[in-house]
Amino acid sequence: KMTFRLTHRFQGPLNDSGIGDLFGLDDGAQMGFEFRYGLVKGGQLGFLRTNNKTIELFGQYSLIRQGGFPFDVSARVGVEGTNNFQDSYSPSVGAVISRRIGEVAAVYLQPTWVNNTNTLPKEVVDDNDSINLGIGTRIRIRPTVYLIAEVTPRLSGYKPGTNQATFGIEKRAGGHMFQMNISNGFAMMPASLARGTFGTDNWYLGFNLARKFY
Repeated sequence: KMTFRLTHRFQGPLNDSGIGDLFGLDDGAQMGFEFRYGLVKGGQLGFLRTNNKTIELFGQYSLIRQGGFPFDVSARVGVEGTNNFQDSYSPSVGAVISRRIGEVAAVYLQPTWVNNTNTLPKEVVDDNDSINLGIGTRIRIRPTVYLIAEVTPRLSGYKPGTNQATFGIEKRAGGHMFQMNISNGFAMMPASLARGTFGTDNWYLGFNLARKFY
């Protein structure tokens, strides 16, 4: 089995962009392409590249499944590299913890340790790693429509700026999932999430399109 996902985060702030700028769409976008392949049962390998030429290679493996336990737990490891994976590597190790609440909702926690998150020279660095905690939820409001929300506070280490948060709505159609969202930043990978975002004054329109192949 495999899946791919396309992401867009338009760079014009909604509060500064009206219909004349098509609510930020005229200001360009940060885009990403992600591909995952189920190599073994419960395990997957993945690739994510954004148009700022940062690439993340990652793997995830399911350790505990909900049913015999009250939640799912998966281990996740990855490494990011800038300049098409030629410079500035940031490895990460974490877990994905989730719980389904009937057919109505799901909640997610993703604690992650990330190395090499401080972009300053080594000679002036006090903290060069971070611990992120991704927190998310999905709530079904119609048979194929969901509301989503997520925030990624940094618990320790290097944590400048503001925590990134996203709100959105999703529509499923067969193996396709389309999401419209609003967020206060453009980060999609552990190291960029650890580096924080601009603040809570500006919010940006975005969308994701995902497709599963069974």
